[in-house]
Amino acid sequence: MSSKFNKELKTLVEDKVISPELADKIEQYYATKDIGKPNKLFMVFGIFGALLVGSGIILMLAHNWDDFSKITKTILAFLPLLVGQFITGFSILKEKSSAWKEASGTFLFFSVGACIAMVSQIYNIPGELGSYLLTWIVLCLPLIYLLRSNAVTLLLLLLSTYYALETGLWKYRNTKTPWLYIVFFLVVLPYYWTLIKTKITSNTVTIFNWILPASMAIALSTFLGNDDTLGFVTYITLFGLLYTIGRLSIFKELRTLRNGWLIIGSLGTVVSLMIFTFSWIWDELPSEFNYNLQELFVELVLFVMTIAVLGYMIWKKGIKAMNLFQVAFIVFWIVYFLLPTIGVLPIVLINLLVFALGISAIKIGADKFNFGILNYGLLIISILIICRFFDTGMSFVVRGILFVLVGTGFFLTNYFMLKRQQRIKKQLKDLQV
Repeated sequence: MSSKFNKELKTLVEDKVISPELADKIEQYYATKDIGKPNKLFMVFGIFGALLVGSGIILMLAHNWDDFSKITKTILAFLPLLVGQFITGFSILKEKSSAWKEASGTFLFFSVGACIAMVSQIYNIPGELGSYLLTWIVLCLPLIYLLRSNAVTLLLLLLSTYYALETGLWKYRNTKTPWLYIVFFLVVLPYYWTLIKTKITSNTVTIFNWILPASMAIALSTFLGNDDTLGFVTYITLFGLLYTIGRLSIFKELRTLRNGWLIIGSLGTVVSLMIFTFSWIWDELPSEFNYNLQELFVELVLFVMTIAVLGYMIWKKGIKAMNLFQVAFIVFWIVYFLLPTIGVLPIVLINLLVFALGISAIKIGADKFNFGILNYGLLIISILIICRFFDTGMSFVVRGILFVLVGTGFFLTNYFMLKRQQRIKKQLKDLQV
C-alpha cells in the first residue's frame, strides 16, 4: 500500500469518520489483497530479459561460429532449445507465476526459431522462408495452452500474419494461398475468448482487440489472388464484419479506444467507400465481371459470417440497436453489382452513403456525449466535401463558403453538446442536493 493511502486512513481516524479497528481491518485487507497476483512490471521485464539473454547468446556464438566443428555447432544450436524446454517445464510443473511462464515461453519461442535456422545452416538443408515460418509456428502453437502465455500468443499471431504475407503475397514465384493461416487464427480464438470473458478491461485484451482485426485485414489480401474484381467488395464486407463484432454486447463496457474491432471496422468502411465517391474508380470497372472462383468463395464466406453476426446482434439487442455502419456493406453490394453502369447514379448514391455515415457518427457521439465520435462524424463530412473539390467544377467562392459552413458546424456542434452536457450535470447535482 502507498504511504498516501496510510495517511488518508489516519486522517479518517483522527476526524472520527471511521474507528481505529475499522482502519486496521482496511489496512490488512489491502495488504493481503494483491498477494498471489502477478507483478505486471516483473512480467514485462521478464519477457524483455528473456529476449535480451537469447539475443546475447546468439551474438556471442555468431562471433566465433566459423571456428566451431559441425558437432559443436549442432550442440550449440540445440542448447538454448533444451534450456528453454527445461525452464518452461519447470514453470508448468512447479506452477510458477505468470511472469515465469511469460518469460520462459518467450525464450522457448525464439529458441525454436533459432534452432531450426541454425540446423538448416549447419547442414545446408534447402528450404524457403514460408516453410521455415510454418514449421516454427506449428512447433510453438501448443505453448499457447500449455503456458497460457499472452506474449507467446501475440508472437504467434504476428508470425502467422507474416507467414500469410510471405506465402501468399511476397513470394517471388509460385505464390500460394496461405489456408493454414486460418487454422492458426482459429487456434488463437479460444484463448482470446477466455481472456475477454475474464479480463475484458485489461491492457492485454486491448492489445488483442487491435492485433486480431489488424491481422485479419492484412492477411485478407493474400486470399484475393491477382484478380481484383472483388477486392474492394471483400474488404468492405470484412470491415462490416469487424465493426459488427465490435458492437457485440461483450464489448459494451469498453472505451472506444480499447475496441480495435470497432475502430478498424469503422475507419476501413469509411476509407473504402470514400474511394468510390470518385468517378474514376467507376470508370475503371470492367463492363463484365469475370469472377475468380477463390475470390468469390472468400467473399461469400465473409458475407455469410457478417450477416450471421449481424443477425445474432439483432436477435440479442433488437433491430433498433443497429446503425448505418453495420449495413453499409449491404448498400455497397447493391450499388456495386446492380447499378454500376447507370450513369452517375452509383457515384451519387455512394456520396450520399458516406454523408449519411458522417451524420450517423455525429448522432452516436451526441447520444453518448462522446466528443471524439462526434468530431469523427464531422471529419467524415469535411473530407467528403474536400474530395468533391477535386472532381467537380465548383468555383472558389462556393468552396470558400463550404469551408466556412463546415468550420462553423464543427464549432456549433461541439459548443451545443458541451452546453447540454453541463446542463445535465447541473441537474443531476441539484437532484443530489
